[in-house]
Amino acid sequence: MSALAHEAMCDPGLDEVLWQAWKAMDLPEGYRAEIIEGSIEVSPTGRRRHTVLVYRLRRAFEAHLEGSGLAVYQDGNVIHARKVCIPDLFVGPEDLEEIPDEEGLGVDATRVPLVAEIVSPGKDAHRRDHIHKRRRYALAGIPVYVVIDDFDDEGTVTVFSDPDPDKGTYATKTTVSYGTPVTVPDGPAKGLVIGEEVTRP
Repeated sequence: MSALAHEAMCDPGLDEVLWQAWKAMDLPEGYRAEIIEGSIEVSPTGRRRHTVLVYRLRRAFEAHLEGSGLAVYQDGNVIHARKVCIPDLFVGPEDLEEIPDEEGLGVDATRVPLVAEIVSPGKDAHRRDHIHKRRRYALAGIPVYVVIDDFDDEGTVTVFSDPDPDKGTYATKTTVSYGTPVTVPDGPAKGLVIGEEVTRP
């Protein structure tokens, strides 16, 4: 099923119910909620290794973006068509007030040039980051999506680029194993090499 067909099958009434339920949620500290693929998904914040990878990747992005007028953010609501993703990292303008969503609950995903996820253990987490969030980010037209996955074989880094918002896919996907550097091909971090300085144990 194409992403457009999937979107067409979603009940706009359900979208509104999920949106209102999400806005009303009061989660305990250490949990976050996202609206993905027709449901609200609640997940815990990451383990120590997850935190380490986020920190290293953020430092690499910040060094690359210095002086660009862009900044790197963690755990913010990235909203598109009343769907909410909370990427581990995203790039946006230094003043996020420039790209608010309609209700001021997060930022407009169509104005975000790059997102990154660090995959947590488990099949659900793998599916969420590699399939469901990839589709959501492509539908929003986010130019670059980076996925670091400790649990894919011995570890992989995947960079998706060239989104097709009509199909909810990325035309380009580059996956490398840990130990092999990968270069971000597009967007604000174009030319940044992600390698062992980020993924090392």
